[in-house]
Amino acid sequence: MNANETATANTSSNERADLLEALGKQRHFLRFTTRDLTDEQAGERTTKSELCLGGLIKHVTSVERGWAAFIVQGAAAMPDFTAMTEADFAKRADEFKMLPGETLAGVLDAYEEVAAATDELVASLPDLGAAHALPKAPWFDGDAKWSARRALMHIIAETAQHAGHADIIRESLDGSKSMG
Repeated sequence: MNANETATANTSSNERADLLEALGKQRHFLRFTTRDLTDEQAGERTTKSELCLGGLIKHVTSVERGWAAFIVQGAAAMPDFTAMTEADFAKRADEFKMLPGETLAGVLDAYEEVAAATDELVASLPDLGAAHALPKAPWFDGDAKWSARRALMHIIAETAQHAGHADIIRESLDGSKSMG
């Protein structure tokens, strides 16, 4: 390996480490909001929103799984949002709820499995710049493409956003905070 190839490899390695560290921190804050809760508390709505802590983690798990699949398979790994029916959207809405028989431990275990798979994927990707066309959705431009890097940044942003939601829900539930 010549000096330029070594520098490129080190930059890529550092970038991967930075992305995974940022994602890991947001995952921690999201999971931390569920500390010491019962299954019932994890499913409780504490605001006017439909959101609950267990449901947020289920949603983030699904989002991370979907975008990780996109990194590998492109838009084919995701639904065509323009063709979804009311039933499809109702099923997706269940991601935001703790359904009968679901446990907080089960939700957290599923999240941990997806996180480990994503981390492994990021470590093994040959090129963070490899891009795919986005799935069909009214919120994406028709010909837009996202790189693996951009999809990972989206996973980080989504996790951070919902960690903030989770902190508000937890504080409304029993006064506990993630920070402060």
